[in-house]
Amino acid sequence: SFELAFRMQNETPKILDLSDESRETSDMYGVGEKQSDLMGRSCLLARRFSEAGVRFVQVTFGGWDHHGNIQAELPLSSASVDKPIAGLLKDLKRRGLLDDTLVVWSGEFGRSPWSQDISGTSPIEKHGREHQQESFCAWMAGGGVKPGLMYGATDDFGFLPVENTVHVHDLHATILHLLGLDHEQLTYRHAGRDFRLTDIFGNVVHDILA
Repeated sequence: SFELAFRMQNETPKILDLSDESRETSDMYGVGEKQSDLMGRSCLLARRFSEAGVRFVQVTFGGWDHHGNIQAELPLSSASVDKPIAGLLKDLKRRGLLDDTLVVWSGEFGRSPWSQDISGTSPIEKHGREHQQESFCAWMAGGGVKPGLMYGATDDFGFLPVENTVHVHDLHATILHLLGLDHEQLTYRHAGRDFRLTDIFGNVVHDILA
């Protein structure tokens, strides 16, 4: 409605204004630091939007596609996100928001356990890693998941899953469950087949639920 649109537009400038945040809070997110400022501001805004009642907030950070020069580039990417995401979790917890807020950190795939040389002539220190869809990791915090739990394992090579495999449809079903939605109720029939967001084989991973 027009009224909802107006109220959203009226509230947004106040949320985007970080001037009322304490120096201690900004420092906790890495705001003002060269490597972490952008992600720090993004995570701080995520907390402010959540605090204001926004139900879904997405923070993105690119630059992980390290097909080359990973020894130099990966530490920079990690330094850009480590402090901000730690600050977000700490801030949510101390404000009493973490128990009711599900934080999901993931990409669309991982990186291969072997090095990659795109040119075929680069020295080893300039190598990178190939896309890896067979197995990779994601983590969740708050919002009804067990803290400090590592679930699943790969083979010794870090290539194939060998224990407690979680498909993306299982992850999706679990997230929906934590949001109070039964993924099996989101089923519709078309051309003689059942369809849903989690396909026909996604299952809630109950072992990771608190």
